[in-house]
Amino acid sequence: MKTAEISSSSREQTLALAAEFAGALKGGEIVFLRGPIGAGKTVFVKGVASAMGLKTSPTSASFSLMKEYKNKSRRLFHIDLFRLEEGEVFNLGFEEMLEDENAIILAEWPDPIRRMLPQDRLEMDFILQEGDERTIRLSSFGRVSDALLEALCKAANR
Repeated sequence: MKTAEISSSSREQTLALAAEFAGALKGGEIVFLRGPIGAGKTVFVKGVASAMGLKTSPTSASFSLMKEYKNKSRRLFHIDLFRLEEGEVFNLGFEEMLEDENAIILAEWPDPIRRMLPQDRLEMDFILQEGDERTIRLSSFGRVSDALLEALCKAANR
């Protein structure tokens, strides 16, 4: 496991970090996003989607649990499991997502699916600070997510 912390001081900076991060996504990656409401999780997902050239901008998936977005070569699954327990998420189609090597999974409030998904994942904890400041604590669990962590750190240092 590798860990790091990066900062964002605005919505625009979070979008820019996400856009840089999107360049490292090839398909097959899993990213867990945690933090309180308003911490920037969905903003980060919007930045990834925009950089991928997706025509529809993601919104909070809280009421539909999962939204799928596609471009010519990849599929982005935005999952939001706010208010759900582990036993309530078995029929969301995770097996199909995992079988698709072009799928990218960005999961907000991911704890109910932690045991269902492969170990190799990047975890991002969005921590509110003063004003618009956020600290984003990164933890990677595997070779693929190690590369994602490094890409985010590189983007933050530009």
